[in-house]
Amino acid sequence: MCAHVLVAEDDAMQAELIRRSLLAEGHTATVVHDGSAALEAVRRDRPDLVVLDLMLPVVDGFGVCRVLRQGDDDIPVLMLTARAAEDDLLLGLELGADDYMTKPYSPRELMARIRTVLRRSGRAGDDRRDGPVVRAAGLTVDPERHEVRCEGEPVECTPAEFQILLAMAAEPERVFSRRQLLQCTRGFDRSSTERAVDVHIMNLRRKIEADPRKPARLLTVFGVGYKLSGGRP
Repeated sequence: MCAHVLVAEDDAMQAELIRRSLLAEGHTATVVHDGSAALEAVRRDRPDLVVLDLMLPVVDGFGVCRVLRQGDDDIPVLMLTARAAEDDLLLGLELGADDYMTKPYSPRELMARIRTVLRRSGRAGDDRRDGPVVRAAGLTVDPERHEVRCEGEPVECTPAEFQILLAMAAEPERVFSRRQLLQCTRGFDRSSTERAVDVHIMNLRRKIEADPRKPARLLTVFGVGYKLSGGRP
C-alpha cells in the first residue's frame, strides 16, 4: 500500500513525526502548516489522503474540509485535534471528514487509521474490493469502482458514507441500528458516538433524496435506527 499523503499540521514537531512515520510505511508526504497552503497543495498535488489538523492558522481545518467538499472533492480527510468535544466531532463529520482522531495519539495508531481510511476509500495502491454491484431503491453501488449512482446520476460520497450505503443497499428494508452502521465505517476514533451516524445519514439524504426533509429512501425507524426502503429493482 503506497499513497501520497498531505499533512496539514501547524505544530512543526508533530508534522515531522507524522511525515517520518508515513515514509517508514512506504508512503510519500507533503507537509504544510496552514489551511491556505493545504488547499493549494490539494489543488497542485491531488493527494490520496489529507491528514488535517483542526486548529490551523489562516484557514482552520473545518474551513479546509468545507472548501474541499463544496468542490465535490472526494479526497479522504482524517482530522486531528486536541478538542475532544462531541460537537466538534459531529461538525467535522457533517462537513465530510472521513475519520477523526483526538490528541494525544500514538504514531502507530495514526498509521493504522491511515491504512484503514486508504483501504476503505479505494485509494491504496494494493486495494482489492470484491463483491458484485448492488442495486436497490433506485441506487447503484459499485464496490469495485467505489461509485454510487442515484437514478443513473453519479453521487459523490465520502468513504464512510459509501460503506454505510453499501451495507444498506445490500439488504434493503432491513433496519440497521446506529451501532451497526457505525461499525460499517470501520476505524473511527474511539471518541466517535452513534450520533455520528445521524450526521452521515443527513449528508446522504442531501445527496440521494429529492427532498431531504421528507426522505423516501433513507427512512428513520424511530427507536431503532434506519433502513433503505424501495426494494430491489
